Amino acid sequence: MTASLRPALEAGLAALEISTPSLTDRLLAYLALLHKWNRAFNLSAIRDPQEMVTRHLLDSLAILPWLPAGRLLDVGSGAGLPGLPLALARPELEVVLLDSNGKKTRFLRQVRQELEIANVEVVDARVEAYLPPAPFDAITSRAFASLSQFVTLTRPLLAPGGRWLAMKGRLDENELAETGGTGVKLQVHRLTVPGLDADRHLIEMCLD
Repeated sequence: MTASLRPALEAGLAALEISTPSLTDRLLAYLALLHKWNRAFNLSAIRDPQEMVTRHLLDSLAILPWLPAGRLLDVGSGAGLPGLPLALARPELEVVLLDSNGKKTRFLRQVRQELEIANVEVVDARVEAYLPPAPFDAITSRAFASLSQFVTLTRPLLAPGGRWLAMKGRLDENELAETGGTGVKLQVHRLTVPGLDADRHLIEMCLD
C-alpha cells in the first residue's frame, strides 16, 4: 500500500516546502498503522489511504509555518491529527497528544512505540482534568470544539506569549465574532493543502 502512496506524499511535501530527512518513510509507516487499526477501531471516517494522504497528513502539515518552537499540545487528538505528523516533521518539538477516548490513545501509544517517536507523549484525559507539569507554547486542535470553547477550556494550559492554532474548514463569522469576546485577538490564515479542493483555514489566537 505505502509504495503507491509515496509519489503523492512526496509531491505534497515538496509543495509545502518540507524536507525533513526520512519524513516520508515515517509518515507512510504511521499511515499504514492508521489504515490497519481503522478497520477495527473506527479512528477515522476516511477509509481510502490516498485520501488520507491529503486530508490527514498534508492537511496537518500545512500549519507548520505558524508553529512556534517549544511545547505543543494537540487537544482532542483522535488518531493523532495534527499532532503526530507535526511531531514527525519537527523532532525538536515536545508534543503531547491529549484525548479521552481509550481506544484512540491505545492506538497513539502503539504508533509512538512502533515508530520510536521520542518527542511524543500520549495522555488519556479530558482537557478539563489535565494538569501538565509545564504550560504549552502552542495548543492546536482540528475540529475539537467551537473556538470560544477551545480557548476557554485550554486557557490555563497556555504559556505566557503562547498561541492557539485552531484548524477549521469554512469560516463561521458568528463563531469568529463570539471568540472576540473571550479576550483574545485572532488572525485568520487561508491554508493551501496540496491535492485538496476545499476551504481550509488556520485561526491563530493569542491573549490581548
